[in-house]
Amino acid sequence: MDNTDIEYGTDVFNEGVMREYLAKDTAEALLHTMRDHAPLDPAIANEVAHALKQWAMARGATHFTHWFQPLTGSTAEKHDAFFEPMGVGQTLARFSGKNLIMGEPDASSFPSGGLRRTFEARGYTAWDVTSPAFIKRHANGATLCIPTVFCSYTGEVLDKKTPLLRSMQAMEKAVRRLMACFGEPADGRVVCTLGPEQEYFLIDKAFYLKRPDLIQCGRTLFGAPPARHQQLEDHYFGSIKPRVIAFMEEVERELWRLGIPAKTRHNEVAPAQFELAPMFEELNLAVDHNMLIMETLRNVADRHGFVCLLHEKPFAGVNGSGKHNNWSVAYNGKNLLDPGKNPQDNAIFLAVLASVIRAVDLHADILRAATAGAGNDHRLGANEAPPSILSIFLGDELTGVIDRIEKGSRAAGGQTPTLRVGVDTLPPLPRDATDRNRTSPFAFTGNKFEFRAPGSSQNCAGVCMVLNTIVAESMDVLADAIGKLPKEKFNDGLQKILQAVIKDHRRVIFNGDGYSDEWVAEAARRGLPNLRTTPEALAPMLAQKNLDLFAKEGVLLPTEMESRHDVFMEEYERKVTIEGKAALEMARSMIEPAATAEFGAVCKAVEAARAIGVEPGVASVRDVAETLGRGLDALHAQCAALERALGDSPAAILDALAALRATVDKLEEDVDDARWPLPKYRDMLFVY
Repeated sequence: MDNTDIEYGTDVFNEGVMREYLAKDTAEALLHTMRDHAPLDPAIANEVAHALKQWAMARGATHFTHWFQPLTGSTAEKHDAFFEPMGVGQTLARFSGKNLIMGEPDASSFPSGGLRRTFEARGYTAWDVTSPAFIKRHANGATLCIPTVFCSYTGEVLDKKTPLLRSMQAMEKAVRRLMACFGEPADGRVVCTLGPEQEYFLIDKAFYLKRPDLIQCGRTLFGAPPARHQQLEDHYFGSIKPRVIAFMEEVERELWRLGIPAKTRHNEVAPAQFELAPMFEELNLAVDHNMLIMETLRNVADRHGFVCLLHEKPFAGVNGSGKHNNWSVAYNGKNLLDPGKNPQDNAIFLAVLASVIRAVDLHADILRAATAGAGNDHRLGANEAPPSILSIFLGDELTGVIDRIEKGSRAAGGQTPTLRVGVDTLPPLPRDATDRNRTSPFAFTGNKFEFRAPGSSQNCAGVCMVLNTIVAESMDVLADAIGKLPKEKFNDGLQKILQAVIKDHRRVIFNGDGYSDEWVAEAARRGLPNLRTTPEALAPMLAQKNLDLFAKEGVLLPTEMESRHDVFMEEYERKVTIEGKAALEMARSMIEPAATAEFGAVCKAVEAARAIGVEPGVASVRDVAETLGRGLDALHAQCAALERALGDSPAAILDALAALRATVDKLEEDVDDARWPLPKYRDMLFVY
């Protein structure tokens, strides 16, 4: 690829474009709002709107939209044309400051968890100035997209972006308080960063169109494991096929035009599975960009004859797809999760680290809730996905450091002295000092935490909103304690505070094999929650301690928290019901006729052989007929059981579906390949 062909950021209303299209004072005012989260001056809105319109139309845009992230988990947009009729045969392009700052989409059909009734339609979108406007291109045109928040007429939050922005404000306040305890400037710039790694599957569109389960549910409800899948471990980081490379290159070009720093591409562990990873960005922008990444993957895949599957577990028995959230926080340009080279920076690093440890231990339940979903239930705890038990991996060197702080004594063998916080320099902690632990859901990886539990289809906003909130609360607690220390006893007092935090919360630190049965038992002894299913995981959203926490931090009101619980539970129940109904329809209209035809053909073969007096082989063929007959009986009974379960709980549906799947997958092995109505795993995973 010729670097001269790369059009990076050309479809983004970035700083360069602002300075070109806006007066100098207006550009500086807008940039000040974007960088420092200062209030937007309403006086510049009309000028900014005019500049946006001129720039977008010059780039081929004919429409504009307020682009927002409702509780559906995806994005939403309503397009309005720039052009308005001005008499016979004449139009005028208009886009005002009012159009830019606020919109009014119909709010009645978006999930609200009871905050809005169906007949109450009014909802508002408001410009999120911290995320730049951009242009989305279609086959026959382009649309100016303005990132916005979304709320109801009465002010309740109906989207995922508003709580994220509130959580970032909570982090700003908490980080500044904590930094002030160490004598740092109290008005420094706080930046949370995120680098989300996006995993996905690609399959040929022809296979997809023959799989009603993939079309309706995003995952295969039936499918016998092929002889070969990922056990040879030859797909991971393997040579990328030309057709896939062509797809990846087009994806990257589209993302680069949108200013999305797509950096890494590679084959993942399962066949037909891949990963795209961007460079780190400021959190709010990274979340917006990840939503665009998922949309771009799907759109470009379609143009290449593929379908991009973002479900967490589209194929049973092989790796699922996650979205590893690499999260960190910086103050005045310094990464607070990067160990420093002097005692002062080391003390700050250890205080921030202690805040994270405390946060994950005390609030593991609500952090797990942020990863809950019907798709992720099939992934967590299987095939290199982290378990549903939340623990922190620190590695041997860093664990040794906190051991020395906590115990206040020499390390093993008495060779290493006590680490005096604020006085001593930390030992070198190279980023590759210890092996990575792929079984850990929350791992320290040198200068950030990698949260590996979120699923591939999930919006990062929810996960990061919770992570910001719980860490901000812990930072506030530490700042309260540290701020009371007398100056002459600061280091000794800090040492004791960190010792207490580590002692109280080190149960959440685990560097071993998170897949082992021993860890499940050990975690139970430690008192760590193991919330395996979505209903279990979402229940803590209604716990009073969590309602109080999010209200105190100014992120979600109790009514908003409760509404989210209801929305996510309803979504889970609907998805499981859809899967049950789809499986029942496929079993009765596709699987049963194929198996019945196979059974009839085998029975006819037995009758034909006996009619001409041929006995050799008849017993074997009769055994095949009996096997098929038993399979048909089981299929009929399990379809009836699934139909009954559809009137019961999601757990009952999933149990009945699992039993039906086992029978169908066995029939797949017994029915003539030419007669089987569904593309098989061996084709979908390897023919692309």
